[in-house]
Amino acid sequence: MNESNTFFLKTKDFSVSGEDFELHYNKAKDMLLTTPSPATKDLAAYYDSNQYDSHTTQKRTVFDWAYYIVRGHTLKRKVRLIFRFKTQKKTLLDYGAGVGSFVRVARKSGWDSVGIEASKQARVAANQSLPDSVFNTEWLKKLPCKSQSIITLWHVLEHLPNLNLSIQEFKRLLADDGRLIVAVPNYKSYDAKYYKEFWAAYDVPRHLWHFSPKSIARLFSQFDFELESTHPMLFDAYYVSLLSSKNKYGRMKIINSLWTGFKSNLLAKQSGDYSSLIYVLKRAEN
Repeated sequence: MNESNTFFLKTKDFSVSGEDFELHYNKAKDMLLTTPSPATKDLAAYYDSNQYDSHTTQKRTVFDWAYYIVRGHTLKRKVRLIFRFKTQKKTLLDYGAGVGSFVRVARKSGWDSVGIEASKQARVAANQSLPDSVFNTEWLKKLPCKSQSIITLWHVLEHLPNLNLSIQEFKRLLADDGRLIVAVPNYKSYDAKYYKEFWAAYDVPRHLWHFSPKSIARLFSQFDFELESTHPMLFDAYYVSLLSSKNKYGRMKIINSLWTGFKSNLLAKQSGDYSSLIYVLKRAEN
């Protein structure tokens, strides 16, 4: 282990394997690292669960229905966000597109949007709804340099094994006037501190990296990006708290979870440390 990394917390995979993992803190980056980090070839096995929401279109329970209702609201909010930016073209790449929900709403709103998704199951589901909308990661190489006005990663960055190489590729694809939009959980939020090792947004080992606002700014500055703005994802505090209570107690404690989510959002009005944040990044001005 690198000497700059120190032990932070012990947790486990609550969704698939039940295996134990540790989170190690890197002071220079203000990031947590999942340890041990599974080999890239082994990662797919940890996604082998019908509970993985971004890879399924099924609605099995009341909680699933609530998730999809909230997702419909957040998709509209995401579209409103991308319309804030005045770019020469309206090309959009959604990296980690899942079943293609955001690609579809972006196209309906007039964007030339496509998605990239590693999961074959999710790609099939996406392309059944909208043919030729979501492709595998190899297809990314076919895209010309500076061809994308907007590149989005909605809760995807934390999953990427080759973080630096991925960011370099996003930089290659992003137009000079474009925006890179990244949404990730924030391990410095109140709900993270409250639930500790049971916090669902740690989601080890699928989440390989765990970010704070400071770590996002530091990471992307290395690639000549500057942070333009941040935006809270208010529903995440409630959603993550519900899942975290299930991890901790074996069932969802709804009232307690909703109160924790509310308190997290309330405290974040002062600290800025919401459960999840959207970061808007652009090329740094020389």
